[in-house]
Amino acid sequence: MAETVIGRPTGKRRRASAFAYLGSVTRLVNRPAARIAGSRLLPFWSVVRHRGRRSGRTYATPVAARRTADGFAIPLAFGETADWCRNVIAAGGGVVRWSGRDYTVSDPRIVDAERAVAAFHPLQRPFLHLLGIRRVLLVRDAR
Repeated sequence: MAETVIGRPTGKRRRASAFAYLGSVTRLVNRPAARIAGSRLLPFWSVVRHRGRRSGRTYATPVAARRTADGFAIPLAFGETADWCRNVIAAGGGVVRWSGRDYTVSDPRIVDAERAVAAFHPLQRPFLHLLGIRRVLLVRDAR
């Protein structure tokens, strides 16, 4: 079962992610993006393969991901209610294709972006805040 680790409520109202308004566009972009994401040419883009919670179908979703010492940090641009994220949590893991290689991952945990910021390159860190990304999914390499 996945663990959700969040920070203290600040009482401030947060703005929506910059991606919140692109939901319908992603359906058009995902298929071609999934073909090139996860390749050695685009190491920041990965493909998460996961099984549908209700349908049982296998899906491939292109996402941004950063390699960590024991797995991956995946910014939740569309929030933690995105179907692919909910599927990975429900299944307890999935497969991440990154830099031309498949990694079986497990132990999904959602954390505040501030807690996972160290996983990202210093030049990438400001973009988490600028794009309104508040949560990150951490997964570990299954061993």
